[in-house]
Amino acid sequence: MQDFLKREYYGNDVEHYLITLAIIFGGLLLLRIMRKSILRKIKDWTSKTETQLDDYLVRGIEKFGLPILNYVVIYFAIRYLVLPEHVEKLIRNAIVVIFTFYGVRMISSFARLSLEAFIKSRHEGEEKLKQLGGIMLVINIILWGIGLLFIFTNLGYDVTAIVAGLGIGGIAIALAAQNILGDLFNYFVIFFDRPFEIGDFVAVDDKKGTVEYIGIKTTRLKSITGEQLVFSNSDLTNSRIHNFKRMERRRIIFSLGVVYQTPPQLLEKIPTIIKDIIAAQPKVTFDRAHFSKFGASSLDYEIVYFVETSEYNQYMDLQQKINMQIFHAFAAEKIEFAYPTQTLFLTKESNED
Repeated sequence: MQDFLKREYYGNDVEHYLITLAIIFGGLLLLRIMRKSILRKIKDWTSKTETQLDDYLVRGIEKFGLPILNYVVIYFAIRYLVLPEHVEKLIRNAIVVIFTFYGVRMISSFARLSLEAFIKSRHEGEEKLKQLGGIMLVINIILWGIGLLFIFTNLGYDVTAIVAGLGIGGIAIALAAQNILGDLFNYFVIFFDRPFEIGDFVAVDDKKGTVEYIGIKTTRLKSITGEQLVFSNSDLTNSRIHNFKRMERRRIIFSLGVVYQTPPQLLEKIPTIIKDIIAAQPKVTFDRAHFSKFGASSLDYEIVYFVETSEYNQYMDLQQKINMQIFHAFAAEKIEFAYPTQTLFLTKESNED
């Protein structure tokens, strides 16, 4: 038996190979026990805390940290053997790549979960989650860029030269793609400043529509006539945007005119008639009704009230109901609506001989 253990293969005896295998299986078994018992208890404890950051951290360790430890166990077990220099270098480089891969994924996952928790805690956070993809794309590009630089450093490459080259190339790219980078920056402005959300009905200059997609470069609206409107993010942030979904109440101003032949007592009665009709409507706050001016062919009244909702269809239903009731009330009082007319007065001149 002793002779068998002392037999050498590729520079190591059988005993060293068996010890290496024992370290590997023992280490992997210990990590499995840790996952089943210790990590489970930690998860139960963190689930009872108010913050979710510890839950995300434990989840990241379970999903990415433990696989890293598996490779670390195998790496240190193999180092117990005497290996050729090129093989040892290859294994060390492989460990660096694996460690960086899982490390970047763990940080990316933790960042995404943290952003999701932050967004959900805000007003209308569920709608905001639809825009998270663009933010995570930028974060992942940065993280993987740092990860690649870390790998190149550990592989023995001159990172300073690489960074200098990337810096010069980055300046050239930035100059050539100013508009794209401007749209990317304004995407972050839209995401964090929140001038509008997906689902909001907005007006940009003479264009109106419902926001259905906010991307890294463009934002897309579905117009009220059915077609899709595409705006660059820079255009939107540089424009005056009317966000009708944020409107808590709608101020309504409308006018009507009656004929000049209306008796004075009825003219005085008209504001009260209109006030009673508007004040009786649900979700409506009456403001004022005044005999405003003498028109070319009518006596004009200006009426102002508030609709306590931003829904356009509800406003139109209320306006229609108010108009019908005013029409019936005027008919009952024999008040005539004015319309553009011209009255021609003729005078007869007598000829004196």
